This record gives sequence, structure tokens and C-alpha cells, in this order.
Amino acid sequence: MINFRIRRIGRISAGWIRGLVVLLLVSAFSLAVISCRTVNRSVVMLPNYPGAKYIGSKECEQCHEEIYKTFQTAGHARLMAEGPNALNAGCESCHGPASVHSDSGGETKPPFSFTSGRPRASGIGAGTPVARAAENVCFQCHGDVRGQFGLPSHHPVPEGKMTCTECHPPHKGSAHLGGSTALRGQDETCLNCHPAQRGPYVFEHEALREGCTTCHGAHGTVNAKMLTVRDSNLCLKCHFQQVQGGSIRIGGSDHTTRLSMGACWTAGCHEAVHGSRVNSSLRF
Repeated sequence: MINFRIRRIGRISAGWIRGLVVLLLVSAFSLAVISCRTVNRSVVMLPNYPGAKYIGSKECEQCHEEIYKTFQTAGHARLMAEGPNALNAGCESCHGPASVHSDSGGETKPPFSFTSGRPRASGIGAGTPVARAAENVCFQCHGDVRGQFGLPSHHPVPEGKMTCTECHPPHKGSAHLGGSTALRGQDETCLNCHPAQRGPYVFEHEALREGCTTCHGAHGTVNAKMLTVRDSNLCLKCHFQQVQGGSIRIGGSDHTTRLSMGACWTAGCHEAVHGSRVNSSLRF
């Protein structure tokens, strides 16, 4: 009887081991498939420009060595033209085809150069005002952002008072400042123009630790001050509410009648939305 149990346990253990091995093999195969399908390139459809052709970002290195070196870290450096003769088109995806620019030794600028000086190559983009050229080039690929700038409350990019590159560096690093592990860094761009919100505050609003875009749309929204939500529901995304005995309690305080008086920051209750130096409830 004891020997039978030992053999049975042995069979169960062997079956469990085989199952574990199969599971590990399946997991390894799945990982291999995912790894093979994960690429660090994005294929883009580049527009045709009369009289010029695309030559690839590598050609830009001959004259723009320093920019090319740091551009390898940029998010747009991974853009590639499609087709059998695919080229790394990071530089030309923004500046346009550079064949005429290269053949002239730099005397003729590419269709989009964003600077004054020598003439541009003929074709689309030639004659475009420099102040508006940068945003128009960006909008060729970022149509959703163009729509956001058309909303009632937006950063003054369409008015020519700002450019996309003030917040999104095109030649070095991530196009989204403060991305990855530098979450606090993303707010530095905002605080350069909005220093009054920098602090420090005696009583900080913890939402600022999550970044400005927790409450504000980066490009534009339908609400005043580019808020993502126009009323108290913006605050209630983080501040838990409880219903007790027919009353609504937030932070242990009865807010039943207060919520009908307007948004938390316009009802005269929590006006110091970024932080306060005198009140822990951000009332002043």
C-alpha cells in the first residue's frame, strides 16, 4: 500500500513537472514572438515635393554632425519611410526632402528650415511664413493636436505667440519633456511660463506631484483655463466622497449644499488650487 502511494506521488510529481516545463516553453515562445514583433521604428508616409527627393538622415551628418549626434536620442529619429528603398527619414520628416539642399552644399535650404537666410527649395513649404511653418509641419502628422488647438481654450500656438518646439524639443531626447523616470521634469516646461504656480507652498496640493496635465489639457480643451473638467467632478476624481444619511461627505466634512454652489475653486472654498501658504484646506 505504501509503495503504491509512493509510485502515485511520483507519477503526480512527474506530471506536474511536465506541465511546468510545457508552460515555461509556451511562455518563452510567446516572449520570443513578442520580441520579434517589437520594433523601434515607425513607418511614415512622406509627402512628395516637386523638384526634390528624400536622401535619408545619414546624409545630414556630413554638415550637421553635432545635431545628428544628439538626434539619435530623439523620438523622431526612429521615423522611417516605407518601401523597398526605405530610409531613416527623421530629419526630412520635418524639414522636407533634402536633395537640393545637399547638392547645393547648403546654399539652398530644404523646404522647411524655420530660419531666415538663404532661399528655400521650390515646392510645398516654400514661402510659408517662418512663424507658422513649424506648427504646420507638426500638424501634418499630428492632426489630433491641430484639432485640440482649435478648441476654445488653448495655448496660443495658432496665434503665432508660441511654437510646438518650445515644449517639444525636436533634436534631442524625448519629444515629451519629463517622460520616463523624470515625471517632475515635465512640469518645468509649464513653470517657465507660469512661475506663480511654482511655489514652494507650506501646504501643497498633492495633485501637483502627478503633473500639470492631471487637471489641464496640454494643447487645448473646451473648458476655461484648459481644464479637463469644468466643475467639481475634476476634484472628485481624486477626492473620495461618501454618502452617509443622505449627506455627501468629502474629507470628513459635509459638502451636500456646497457642491451646488459651484466648482470647488469658484465657490469661495478652495481657491488656492495649486497650494497655500496659510491654509491646509487650500482656502486662501
